[in-house]
Amino acid sequence: MLFSSSVFLFYFLPIVLGLYFISPRFLKNMILLVASLFFYAWGEPRFVIIMLVSIAMNYMYGLWVDKYRYDAKRLKATMVAMVLSNIAMLGVFKYASFFVENTNSLFGLNLNDPEIPLPIGISFFTFQAMSYVIDVYRQDGKVQKNPFDLALYIALFPQLIAGPIVRYQTVADEINDRRETLDDFVSGVQRFVIGLGKKMILANSCGYVADQVFNSPADEISTTLAWIGIIAYSLQIYFDFSGYSDMAIGLGRMFGFHFLENFNYPYISKSVSEFWRRWHISLGSWFRDYVYIPLGGNRSGPWKTYRNLAIVWTLTGVWHGASWTFVAWGAYYGIFIMLERAFLGKWLARIPSALAHVFTLFVVVIGWVFFRADNFPYAIDYLQTMFALNDTPLIDTAAQFYLVQYGAVIIIAMIAATPIPKWLVAQLLRHEVDGSTAVIRQSVGFIRVAGVLILFAVSISYVVASTFNPFIYFRF
Repeated sequence: MLFSSSVFLFYFLPIVLGLYFISPRFLKNMILLVASLFFYAWGEPRFVIIMLVSIAMNYMYGLWVDKYRYDAKRLKATMVAMVLSNIAMLGVFKYASFFVENTNSLFGLNLNDPEIPLPIGISFFTFQAMSYVIDVYRQDGKVQKNPFDLALYIALFPQLIAGPIVRYQTVADEINDRRETLDDFVSGVQRFVIGLGKKMILANSCGYVADQVFNSPADEISTTLAWIGIIAYSLQIYFDFSGYSDMAIGLGRMFGFHFLENFNYPYISKSVSEFWRRWHISLGSWFRDYVYIPLGGNRSGPWKTYRNLAIVWTLTGVWHGASWTFVAWGAYYGIFIMLERAFLGKWLARIPSALAHVFTLFVVVIGWVFFRADNFPYAIDYLQTMFALNDTPLIDTAAQFYLVQYGAVIIIAMIAATPIPKWLVAQLLRHEVDGSTAVIRQSVGFIRVAGVLILFAVSISYVVASTFNPFIYFRF
């Protein structure tokens, strides 16, 4: 079930909200848990079993960690078993085919591909489950002895399928003790509508252009069209994923949960390191706190720091998908992060900020080619076309068509990816906090409500007119 579907918007969400708010306090978590399991089971009911196994397994690990806290040997064994079993579950469902394919290729074997279907969102709920046990181990959160409350934390439908990855310590208190307020509900609705608009209006429009370009042979498109395609994809993936995060944060707020931000205008960054502090913040902080720092971080000299960065970025690439293009994408960013730590960061800090910004955007856009391409040969051909290294024209009629038909949408998306719209809205609404008259405050409030309603109406028109349009990060 998609947030951007008619079923979710007009049936599932209103029914769940209604049942939730008319239910007594002691039933609210159960209402959300049942709704979340139903939400996940909507497309593939069998995958619910996988998630329930993960929940039960990590529930027991949490109890054992708490029980063996002062028994170092058993505690270590429990944590090792927790990590291995979670990684094994992720490996079987996400990487088995990749492993078989590469084993056959490397050793000339003919092993049968198990073709195990990928449970949607398995990377996200696995990382959340591991976060819970690690936080209990570190005493950053109390052990959850109620299995239904732990199940709610892992399966909560707003963030279940594509994040943000909600750390247990962030919402541990709100699982058992939260209070819904009108202000939170209103701001949640507003945030959800903004995310819906990002997805339906901007991401899908840019995605159409990107799909058309990337579905063409790389050596049969012009250099201009190649740049149009990758710029469109860069905007698509941002608005698609940040739109989902906005909707998840908004939904959580409607029910009294306060998830942390997951994006902070990454395309205004002036270094690659800054970009990754602003992009998919929950994943970056997860790898930092649960992998990079435990490995030693930057505390043991430069070479071990580079080793730790290499491990983290290799894992980041692998986490995104079972393909060598994702591994290359992770290694690509790992190299730039290491270069910035070695010398490049100091150079970027000294040059004009505009040049540092252009350099960062250039690196990021090139990286998205590997992320979007289905295989290495296509990625290399596409890059060659971008830099006029293939025998392709500089511009063709297809490029002219997309510039005319979608140029305005792409420009609007570029502007919307910066803080400019937020600044303009703040300027428009500044009278609300300037001690203005009641009439002005009422007018500002009316403008705010009208803007949200118009955005919702336009987004709904796209929902009704569109076919199946899953979010990009559903496959991770």
